Amino acid sequence: MLYRLAADAVVLFHLAYVMFVVAGGLLVFKWRWVALLHLPAVVWGVLVELLGWICPLTPLELKLRVAGAQEAYSGSFIEHYIVPILYPAELDR
Repeated sequence: MLYRLAADAVVLFHLAYVMFVVAGGLLVFKWRWVALLHLPAVVWGVLVELLGWICPLTPLELKLRVAGAQEAYSGSFIEHYIVPILYPAELDR
């Protein structure tokens, strides 16, 4: 049970990180110091996507899922969680 909760916490953190990379720049208009966090986050996000790296949070989540007797998925976090939201199977030609 604890492994499942830990895996879910990693997913929430990962999602928050992705959202921060995408939209965190808007926070800079209110709080200038956020740029010190946002710029390295964007660099990491761009490198992971462009170079095909695996974010360390994905293997961590998968290990926790397996330890919690859940099935691990294949592919990346984005492919598993984000793409189905943006491109639902029902909207496929």
